[in-house]
Amino acid sequence: MQFAKRIQPLQSNVFADMDKAKTKALAYGQQLIDLSLGSSDLSAEAHVIEAIAQSLHNPSTHGYLLFHGTQVFRKAAASWYTDKFGIPVNPETEVLPLIGSQEGTAHLPLAVLNPGDFALLLDPGYPSHAGGVHLANGQIYPMPIRAENGFVPVFTDIPTPVLAQSRMMVLSYPHNPTAAIAPLSFFKEAVSFCQQHNIVLVHDFPYVDLVFEESNDSELGTENWDRPLAPSILQADPDKSVSIEFFTLSKSYNMGGFRIGYAIGNSELISALRQIKAAVDFNQYRGILNGAVAALTGPQTGVKTSVNILRQRRDTFVSALHRIGWYVPTPKATMYIWAKLPERWSQDSIGFCTQLVEKTGVAASPGAGFGKSGEGYVRFALVHDTPVLETAVERIATFL
Repeated sequence: MQFAKRIQPLQSNVFADMDKAKTKALAYGQQLIDLSLGSSDLSAEAHVIEAIAQSLHNPSTHGYLLFHGTQVFRKAAASWYTDKFGIPVNPETEVLPLIGSQEGTAHLPLAVLNPGDFALLLDPGYPSHAGGVHLANGQIYPMPIRAENGFVPVFTDIPTPVLAQSRMMVLSYPHNPTAAIAPLSFFKEAVSFCQQHNIVLVHDFPYVDLVFEESNDSELGTENWDRPLAPSILQADPDKSVSIEFFTLSKSYNMGGFRIGYAIGNSELISALRQIKAAVDFNQYRGILNGAVAALTGPQTGVKTSVNILRQRRDTFVSALHRIGWYVPTPKATMYIWAKLPERWSQDSIGFCTQLVEKTGVAASPGAGFGKSGEGYVRFALVHDTPVLETAVERIATFL
């Protein structure tokens, strides 16, 4: 058979490659400690599960769900955002339900890019951002992000010919995989840059709530919330002139398997993405949206509990790495540790992760899988209890 050329760049994926290595390790009899995927091991709250369970017994929820039927969810999402950031949102024209933020970031290039147009992506960055551009037959210009710059891109480094063909920029802070937080001043710079060059500004925002309390940066947080938050791109673009932001309930509410997220932002971008979505799928089962409404409008104590657990895991893992002589920075957000590899592995993160899982059963994600500038690093996901994380570091020590 002959297949479209656009799928050729999709043949290699960091998560798929590590899955093969994990399968091989299991075949060798290793006891797997999987720190390679940011899939939370914590559970959704009881009131969320109950809302979904009650929906199952209601036959009216069993049919197709079109846009109008998502109104209650869209209103809940708009209110949730306004309560957090103080920016009004029209649930009819500025909110779109999604099957997770990954769906939105992968589909939006189809609405924005013509073949050959450039998308400006973070390097390293989340793989689906590049995948969507490839499917739209666009070109990728990787914006390197480095520790010395706080893991934010330098816009003046983008070549003028590339800018002339650029139609979208994708940011994501708190950042996966580096765990960096970008201040509001950076977002204001990004909005101004995109307005000047007529570029759509996309912000993937799954870790909005996963910010640890000791983050006292004056540019974090909001008076409308009772704990630190990472800034929203719409705080820098309150008129929603060029921006769209993607959220998911996977991280804050431990609902990854339920596949529910949404986009908020510029009404024209929301409308264009809705057109793409209408050609691909209907909405989720109404019961899942009912659960999401319960999550967004109900008690938020579960979010705080999850953040506290992740902070404890972070402190345990970082301290354990320091004890074995691997000195990594303590992240202020997300559920990841972004660790610079020891010198002998500095140019072979894939080799490091492959051998680590085969010899110890500890699975991590190679930095090279997130982009060229990720080489020399490895990402650990904090998706196990602290005793398991301690065991993982003990195994890493024997490997090193």
